[in-house]
Amino acid sequence: MRIIGMLGGMSWESTAEYYRLTNELVRDQLGGVHSARILLDSMDFADMEQLQSAGRWQEAGELLAAKASALESAGAQMLVLCTNTMHVVVDAIEQAVTIPVLHILDATSARVRQEGLSRVGVLGTAFTMEQDFYRDRLAAGGIQAIVPEPQDRATVHRIIYEELVRGVVTEASRARYRAIIDRLVAGGAEGIVLGCTEIELLVSAEDSSVPVFPTTRLHVEAAVEMALT
Repeated sequence: MRIIGMLGGMSWESTAEYYRLTNELVRDQLGGVHSARILLDSMDFADMEQLQSAGRWQEAGELLAAKASALESAGAQMLVLCTNTMHVVVDAIEQAVTIPVLHILDATSARVRQEGLSRVGVLGTAFTMEQDFYRDRLAAGGIQAIVPEPQDRATVHRIIYEELVRGVVTEASRARYRAIIDRLVAGGAEGIVLGCTEIELLVSAEDSSVPVFPTTRLHVEAAVEMALT
């Protein structure tokens, strides 16, 4: 079994899901009391949030690249970045290590194509919904990304940073997300990509009339497959 290096803490709420799901999948596949071999660097999200808000992406990339290199030196044999948004700097991370870095959108795109879909709505932070890095990676896989209207994007982002990263999950926010999903579907979305790891704490397949693609779970499934191969 390969040792999985995890870059986490962005936020720890979603990183906890990465840790739980990874161990559950390894147990399910190997049986008994098996669990995953994991090296986890869980950073203080306040530091990263400040860099995000200030648009200091190069510094953020340098910070994560250093952490990735340290995980490799500690024995990690593959890397998982436990966040959607910070894949904006995945190139810096890949350049800092010699071990594989599993991109969250490669696993997601593969599942979308497997379902025979080519146009998906994306929910995530404002950075994920509005910058090119996310839609370009999907487009490279033959998938068109559509995002909510500005007011809906603001709502999605606010709920992530004011509630979900703090462990707050409410029915009112779930209802708001459902309404936004409905509008994306009305606009032509054939599926919904939950493009923020914390959104999976709030939204599930039952909240959408079209297939939902939970990026955290898909990312973990790809990581466990590689770790056990």
